Amino acid sequence: MSKFTHHIFVCNKCKPPKHLRDGKHDSAKLRAALKKEIKRLGLKAQVRANDSGCLDQCDDGQVVVIYPQAIWYGGVTEGDAERIIHETILAGKVLEDLQIPSERLGCGKVTKKMESESSSAPSPSS
Repeated sequence: MSKFTHHIFVCNKCKPPKHLRDGKHDSAKLRAALKKEIKRLGLKAQVRANDSGCLDQCDDGQVVVIYPQAIWYGGVTEGDAERIIHETILAGKVLEDLQIPSERLGCGKVTKKMESESSSAPSPSS
């Protein structure tokens, strides 16, 4: 069995902020739409779509991450599935309208923790 060229993880723990709760967050439907397009195009041996559990990006709506390319998409809906497969998986194009900026990855949790640790750590000259 060969390696997957792309592994798509769909957050199934997504609890969007109240202003994004529009009934469009359904990770099962999104994953099913991705899998349907993967199957339709005969890509099952190269591309896999899985549930992921929490990806710590709740402020970005429904989140999808694609590895090994490390492409993070937020606010993804079932309607984006075909675009993701055709434009990102097949054509290698990052969808800028869905891409989560790198400075927002981790909802700031890691950054805040690292900042507090570095501000409380003694300076090298002490």
